Amino acid sequence: MGKRVVIVGGGWAGSAAAITARLAGADQVILLERTDSLLGTGLVGGIMRNNGRYTAIEEMIRLGGGQLFKVCDDNSRHRNMEFPGHRHASIYDVNRIEPAVRRCVLDHGAEIWMFSRFVAVERSNGSITAVRLENGTRVEGDVFIDTTGSCGAQTLCTDNGNGCVMCVVRCPTFGPRVSLVGACGIAEKSGKKPDGTLGAMSGSCKLSKETIAPHIIEELERTGLAMIPLPAHMVNEKKLGAKACAQYALKEYAENVILLDTGHVKLMSPYIPLHELRQLPGMEEVRYVDPYAGTVGNSMRFSDLSPRDDAMRVSSDGQVDNLFCGGEKAGLLVGHTEAIVTGALAGHNAVRALAGRKELLLPHSLSVGDAITTVREEMQTEEGMGKKYTFSGSVYFNRMKERKLYTTDHAELDRRVDATGLRNVFQQKVV
Repeated sequence: MGKRVVIVGGGWAGSAAAITARLAGADQVILLERTDSLLGTGLVGGIMRNNGRYTAIEEMIRLGGGQLFKVCDDNSRHRNMEFPGHRHASIYDVNRIEPAVRRCVLDHGAEIWMFSRFVAVERSNGSITAVRLENGTRVEGDVFIDTTGSCGAQTLCTDNGNGCVMCVVRCPTFGPRVSLVGACGIAEKSGKKPDGTLGAMSGSCKLSKETIAPHIIEELERTGLAMIPLPAHMVNEKKLGAKACAQYALKEYAENVILLDTGHVKLMSPYIPLHELRQLPGMEEVRYVDPYAGTVGNSMRFSDLSPRDDAMRVSSDGQVDNLFCGGEKAGLLVGHTEAIVTGALAGHNAVRALAGRKELLLPHSLSVGDAITTVREEMQTEEGMGKKYTFSGSVYFNRMKERKLYTTDHAELDRRVDATGLRNVFQQKVV
């Protein structure tokens, strides 16, 4: 058997890791996904290239890790949009994105195993040798990557949210997420909300287009955006602090219903009770698509965050030596772009580790490298665990601007990446 990389979790990070591991020369890459679809929360997301994410995406393209960003661009419904807190955003079609990502992963030669829920790990002499699936299958590997994310199990939503809201994670159907890092006995952390309770609430909901007035849908499909002012008695700014995506914690998102066209209709709020939504003109018959219990809340995230270094190797105090991580598993770096960045680096470095090569560290002169280091350092502090970090807003976007990392100038991005000597590094075989 050649060099085999096993990735647990088929979200944006896991998909990116599968591609870069193959590009780096892994003989076999197996991507294990517990449900029937890739992408996880990416199935209800859609926003790309907004604010500093534009910079990060263009850096990754020049580094040779832009495969999934091209998929998103090719499946965008709207481009160069502006809405509160966001500039030059693109919105991908949530109905088309998963099959397109699946084709991209397969085209790069990785295997995708659906209905493959990880439940246990086998170790020997300080290394993981295999993982076991719920159906009893034993999957051997040389190096492993945990991209299981930070949502669920249902107890997270029960203890720190409003209970299971029947979201796209679908714990009752496919079983709760199990952390590979945690199964190795490695201590993990959880993010905190402003009130000190654990986790953070997912940032948006999907509404059914068919249940919204035609004039609103016409505006949505033409411009990608619709904003409906809320009457004063419905404004609730307190809930903004519970959101995972800090860039949406703006008063505009409490004072208006802000809708985006993702193929469905994306409601940019943790939740609004259905009877309140139906008081708005044109929304009298509206219905939640995800989460189905959107009236009472949204799903909880940011449990089981892994300690790791800047190469995305899991820090384990010697317990395991062949485990990497990416996506939300790797810390409080929020979003699809952020997951692809960390997942791509994890996949590449996993193969470098197999080859006995020095692992790649993305330099701080690039936003993608600076963000990975900054979040790791911030998570060492109590205050840092109460924040969320993203290329698109709040704490980290402010840092990007202060350090003059934020740019949409392609010539500057060319110069910046070329100065690192890492042009197309993710496309270079290391074995």
